[in-house]
Amino acid sequence: MKYDITRLGIEFLNPMQQEMLQYVRQERQLVLLSPTGSGKTLAYMMPLLQLLDSRKDTLQALVLVPSRELAIQTVDVVKRICSEARVLACYGGRPAMDEHRQITGLRPHLIVATPGRILDHIRKQNIMPAMVTVLVIDEFDKCLELGFQEDMKSIISELTAVERRILLSATDSPSIPVFVGTSDYRRLSYLDEEEPCSDRIAVRCVPSPEKDKLCTLKRLLCTLGTKKSLVFANHRQSAERIGAYLSSEGIMSDVFHGGMEQRDRERALYRFINGSCNVFVCTDLASRGLDIPDVDNIIHYHLPIDEEAYIHRNGRTARWENVGNAYLLLGPEETLPEYAQLTDGEFVLSSQSPLPSMPLWATIYIGKGKKDKISRGDILGFLTKVGGLEGKQIGRIDVLPNWSYVAVQRKVVKALLSHVKGQKIKGIKTIFALAE
Repeated sequence: MKYDITRLGIEFLNPMQQEMLQYVRQERQLVLLSPTGSGKTLAYMMPLLQLLDSRKDTLQALVLVPSRELAIQTVDVVKRICSEARVLACYGGRPAMDEHRQITGLRPHLIVATPGRILDHIRKQNIMPAMVTVLVIDEFDKCLELGFQEDMKSIISELTAVERRILLSATDSPSIPVFVGTSDYRRLSYLDEEEPCSDRIAVRCVPSPEKDKLCTLKRLLCTLGTKKSLVFANHRQSAERIGAYLSSEGIMSDVFHGGMEQRDRERALYRFINGSCNVFVCTDLASRGLDIPDVDNIIHYHLPIDEEAYIHRNGRTARWENVGNAYLLLGPEETLPEYAQLTDGEFVLSSQSPLPSMPLWATIYIGKGKKDKISRGDILGFLTKVGGLEGKQIGRIDVLPNWSYVAVQRKVVKALLSHVKGQKIKGIKTIFALAE
C-alpha cells in the first residue's frame, strides 16, 4: 500500500525511521528502542503498510497497544497517510458489539487494539487471528508487564500464521517472554546513539514549604502563565483532588486517569490538544503513547515511582526537535531522586503573578460523527455557512465515531451556539454544546 507522510506535515524522515524502512524488509523479528517523541509510530507504520495487500479482504496485521488513547491516535496516523488501508481501533470502554459490526462491515486489513478487547473479539470469533501475518507490540515493556501477560499469552497463541514481529519501546526491557514467539530478534537501539530528549529539557526543582504542595503548584502555574502544562500525580484520587483545587482557585484544568469514563477522557484529551485548556492533570496513563503537540512543561506533582516513569513523563515534552521544561515539586521531607539530574537548579516562583488568562480556544461538542457520514469538511462548511464563522476562528476538528469536537475562538462561542441551535448538519438534526 502507498502512503504520503506529507499529510502529517513531514517532509523528511529521521535516521531511525529511514533504518526502520530498511530493516523491516530484511528482518522478520525486530526490536526498536527509541526515545519518546522520536517518531516510532511512523517508523513502523510506513513499512507495515508496504507489507499489506489492499486486494485482500482479510485481517493481515495486528498492533497491540497498552491504552485506548494510543490505539485511537495510531489509527488516526494511518488514515491520514494512507487512504487504501482499512484500519480499525478496538478498545475497552465502549460496546464490543459496535466494534463487531464495524469489523464485519469494514473487513479491516489492520487492527490496532488493547490486549483485553482484542482477546474478547478472538474468543467470540469476531476476527480470524489465523490470518494475521504481522504482529506489532507498541510500548512492549508495558504490554508485557505482569498485569497484561496472561492476555498477551492467550492472544499470541491464536496468531499461528505470524511471520513478522515488531516490538517497540522508549525504554529497554531485560527480557522478552518466550510466549512472544521467538528469541531471534534484530535489536535497533537509539537510546544512546540519538541525542537524548533530556538534553532538550530544562530540569528544575521547586521546593514546597508544606507537605501538601497545592499552593506551590498554583504559584508555579501562575508563574508559567498560559503555557501548556502536564501535571503528573501518582494516584487517581490525587489527580481529582488537584483538578478540583485548581478549578476552585480559578485555574482552568482538565483531569485524565484510568478510572474515568471513556467519553470524559476523550473530551479532556481533545480539549487539551486543541488548546481549549492549558493545564492537564493526569496519572502515568498519559505518560505513554499520547502524541500531544507543543507541551511546554512537565510538572511532577508527585515524584515518579522509578526512573522509567520519569523518562516516559518527560517524554511528553521536547518531542521531535522541540525543547521543553520539567519541574519536580519537592516537599519538606522529599529529596531529589538520583536519576533526576537538574540542569538549572532551583526554580524561583513569582509571588506577584496573576492567574493564567483564559485560553483563546473553546471546544464545541457536536453530537454526530463518522457513523453519520460526517467529515471535517462537512463541519468546517457548516460552521462558516450556518454558524457565520471565519476560517481563522475555527481551530482543530476531531471527528470520532459517534460525535465530534471542534475548537473555536472563545469570544465567538455564545453567538455560534445561538446561530446553530436547531440547525441540521448534512440534513441531520443534532446537538451543539460547549464541551466544558
